[in-house]
Amino acid sequence: MGAKEAFIDQSARPREYLTFRMGSEEYGIDILRVQEIRSYEAPTRIANAPAHIKGVVNLRGVIVPIVDLRVRFATAKCDYNDFTVVVVLHVAGRVVGAVVDAVSDVLEIAPNSIRPAPEMSAAVDASCIVGLANVGERMLILLDIEKLMADPAMGLTD
Repeated sequence: MGAKEAFIDQSARPREYLTFRMGSEEYGIDILRVQEIRSYEAPTRIANAPAHIKGVVNLRGVIVPIVDLRVRFATAKCDYNDFTVVVVLHVAGRVVGAVVDAVSDVLEIAPNSIRPAPEMSAAVDASCIVGLANVGERMLILLDIEKLMADPAMGLTD
């Protein structure tokens, strides 16, 4: 490695994002947080859990909470069909499943092509939005999935 290469800003490198759909919106999350993608299977319901926590599944001996992000994000329609998947994530030192309508693809996005989310009223919590990225004709909402899952409103942490 040459002297010039040693000083390249690592944060300027493109990052890979798993993209998925919820309703008519398309989202992206850091691919490094994704453990696997599974077809949806009905979880075991937990009494008194918030509506967005669908229950738990046993994933190779690990009890994994399943969060329906569509319910959490108030998506108009939350059908469970052949395209519905669970994105198994490793966030905040634990494994969590996130239900989404469909997974699209993995895209490499350069940091300089990510625009900040617009300012919104206090009623809209945009703190888990990293920014917005245009990829061709598509507008992606990039999420900080770790911050989202650690949010006390998710009901996954104490």
